[in-house]
Amino acid sequence: MKKHHKNTVRPKKQLGQHFLVDPIITLDIIQAFELFEQADVILEIGPGMGVLSEHLITKYGERYHAIELDRESIHYLKKHYPSLGDRLIHHDVLRFDFELFEGKSIAIIGNFPYNISSQIIFKVLENKENIIGVVGMFQKEVAQRLCAPPNNKIYGIQSVLLQAYFDRDYLFDLGAEAFDPAPNVQSGVIRLTRNGTEKLDCDEQILKKIVKRGFQNRRKTLRNALKSLNLPPSDELDQWFSKRAEQLSVEDFISLTNYTQQHGGII
Repeated sequence: MKKHHKNTVRPKKQLGQHFLVDPIITLDIIQAFELFEQADVILEIGPGMGVLSEHLITKYGERYHAIELDRESIHYLKKHYPSLGDRLIHHDVLRFDFELFEGKSIAIIGNFPYNISSQIIFKVLENKENIIGVVGMFQKEVAQRLCAPPNNKIYGIQSVLLQAYFDRDYLFDLGAEAFDPAPNVQSGVIRLTRNGTEKLDCDEQILKKIVKRGFQNRRKTLRNALKSLNLPPSDELDQWFSKRAEQLSVEDFISLTNYTQQHGGII
């Protein structure tokens, strides 16, 4: 086990902390983020010891904000970057109210704690009206799933919901040696770019329910997975119901959602 100097932060397993220590990878991530440099707010989630922050503060000045839950990290960052002031937010990002940045465009960057990375994606979707883009590090299999297209075994609920509003790019892999402590998994960096869709052509709450039910029984055809909808059989319905959830695109799920509403499906 590595010893940590008193001027560093001890990574905490319960917070899923694995600090990025590779300077080349750091610069690659900063460069990938430049696509969103016009954002009003540059928001880093989980800055830890400020490996990314150092570059972001220099580049974006007072537009840079950070959310960090770990008290030790907060203390470290306050000491090393005193100019941050109240732009260093001591908070749990999953409970954070994005209305603090109301009316402003937001770009998010971070080495996301793996134990909450999927929840962070749902938080991004909840605040999609203001978020123009995300560059983040995830466990590799999560990153691949988020970017997966239809007709893929790892295509899932978040793949569908995310691609409805964001273009997704899997940028590169990271080995365990890029972090301290080294995680037991491989990692991947992805970039999410907000697309032009402001509102889907269907009831979004019903869409979410149908997508979730379909993938909860992903080995079954949708005829069996969505049996509880009690939809009357038809040739139109069969174009979706003869397939499994992983075979449907976002557009297919939108059409199925509208069909369900029109034919009195029980949600």
